[in-house]
Amino acid sequence: MPWSSLLVLALAVMVWTFPVPRPSDADVKFAKGYLEKFYGFRPLAGRPRRQVEFGAKGFRAKVKEMQRFFGLSVSGELDQQTLAAMSRSRCGLADTEQFGDTTRWRTHRLSYSISRYGTKMKPSQIRKVFRVAWRMWARATPLKFKRTRTEADIMISFNTRDHEDGSPFDGPGGTLAHAFLPGPHLGGDVHFDAEENWTSTISGYNLVAVAVHEFGHALGLAHSPDPGAVMFPAYQFDPHTDLQLSFQDVQDIQQLYGKSPVEPDKPPPKTPDKCDPELSFDAVTGFQEELIFFKDRFMWRSHPTFEEIRITLITSLWSDIPTYMDAAYENNGTIVIFKDSQYWEVSGLDVKDGFPRDISDFGFPDKIRSVDAALHFRETQVTVFFTGEECWRYDEEQKRMTDGYPKMMMREWATVPWPVDTAVEYQGLVYFFIGNLQLEFDPELQRVTNTRPANTWLRCADTHHQHGHRKQLLELL
Repeated sequence: MPWSSLLVLALAVMVWTFPVPRPSDADVKFAKGYLEKFYGFRPLAGRPRRQVEFGAKGFRAKVKEMQRFFGLSVSGELDQQTLAAMSRSRCGLADTEQFGDTTRWRTHRLSYSISRYGTKMKPSQIRKVFRVAWRMWARATPLKFKRTRTEADIMISFNTRDHEDGSPFDGPGGTLAHAFLPGPHLGGDVHFDAEENWTSTISGYNLVAVAVHEFGHALGLAHSPDPGAVMFPAYQFDPHTDLQLSFQDVQDIQQLYGKSPVEPDKPPPKTPDKCDPELSFDAVTGFQEELIFFKDRFMWRSHPTFEEIRITLITSLWSDIPTYMDAAYENNGTIVIFKDSQYWEVSGLDVKDGFPRDISDFGFPDKIRSVDAALHFRETQVTVFFTGEECWRYDEEQKRMTDGYPKMMMREWATVPWPVDTAVEYQGLVYFFIGNLQLEFDPELQRVTNTRPANTWLRCADTHHQHGHRKQLLELL
């Protein structure tokens, strides 16, 4: 079948959704406890539990507040994604806690002491981890930290369940640790849940990642809604990237204590800004009625009905798929993710058993070790893969590559430059993303008909710059 016929067939796009099930009594009870602890929800007394906890206006407002903080779709509904985010292991401090600029130590030389060690790691390992964690804050500020064996400004301990500070731990998972803002008595102290599987590796909970976060509280920082920040409330250790303070973390701690006298070797990483005119994407895919845009460790979910389009971590939705991916597409409710020579299949919120697998499953020869982009057509059940200047056509029903492929891009997609970063079909049109550009391809006309900023879907398009983007397209061609 020629591409013109194939693409015309793809115009009849079906918009489909999964029904949103009403949350169970257990889900509502869990969400109520979560919002009471972390968002200050206070149910009205003397009202039926289901009405107060699920239908009440105040409850929905708190769900929205939590969704906004975590970068989720702000609906006020207890959907799967919201409950999954609530279930993630996290810090025990409330997200509504605001310490203020005056909540800080009045000295730049602070002492810390470990009064009780955990049993999951050797004391020498724990001490080493804490040195690393304190060093990260010291490099960004004029602060100096020294360990003592006696009473100190900051007392650190591993504790179980109720340890008489008003904030009992809940056993494995859930709340990992908590800390107290600077001050006398408990002020500045840091407590870790001794029942967690603490490690210094990628298994269990990485103690360095949690310690850096809690030490930030001990120095006076509140939780940050920036998902790229160390001070984001949910546990987010990524074994594929170096743990470091973000631009926001550094800015916040320096507001309290000033800058380090030593200039850093390189600036701290910034969380991608959806309105950055140079923004590009690693992958784009449909998901139910949405489009999802992936960049590094982050993603944006776009839909016309969303109140806001906010950035969130990929792990807030899927904890077991790779970051910095190469390509993605959705097929009948399954999202397929590509990175290097491997791929993952995701159904709902879970990676399917047996993955990752090698991309040779699709029929790629050994010389192809990665995919630039994947473009899926729901109606025809055909997926087009892009690798450099070549494209491949894969039949999803027969599970095989179409004979005669690969073919050159200049023959199959004559007006589309290569290489392509990512591509997606949406409501009858094909959108190619190349750097900070989005190329709109009309299947009936068989050519690119418009070019816009790549972040147009994130509601950041500036119509005054369209001429400049067309000029960039001409340069690509």
